[in-house]
Amino acid sequence: MTKKASKGKRDISIWKFIITYLILMGLFMTLVGLESIKKIMDINGLYTSMIIYFTELFLKPFGIIQGVSGSVINVKGMSMDVRFGCNGLEAFLIYMVGVLSFPATVRKKTVGVIGGFLVLQVLNILRIGLLGLSGVYLAEYFKFIHIYVAQGMMIAIALIIFLVWLNYAVKE
Repeated sequence: MTKKASKGKRDISIWKFIITYLILMGLFMTLVGLESIKKIMDINGLYTSMIIYFTELFLKPFGIIQGVSGSVINVKGMSMDVRFGCNGLEAFLIYMVGVLSFPATVRKKTVGVIGGFLVLQVLNILRIGLLGLSGVYLAEYFKFIHIYVAQGMMIAIALIIFLVWLNYAVKE
């Protein structure tokens, strides 16, 4: 195959990835956000409940939990409302859609989705827990930590995990 033919094939593959990514992201965001679907199964609500449950378990030994109500974790001196964008679902969807859009075997995609899900969940629970701890023990820095550090952290971690998975996916 000539260099020109190889480049043309690669360009088509890149566009196929981008188009597949955009279609799947639109589909998954619709499944998460559409009210008629939420009435049948609230994916974001279930996801948030799981994150709240495990974050509460993580924070219990620190003795700062004062209660949990829905998506709100009450810690000494403040409440954290864990919503879409804060619960890690968005970061996972960005990662998962990348894995599903990339041309790889079903086995490698399965390993990528399950492995990425587990890693992102553990890191997200730690992130939310550490935000709670910073709200109690570093209250004057909480807003800075929340907005400038923790907010983009999950997207950056999802990208890093995707790059690690890509390395795995392209190996024979």
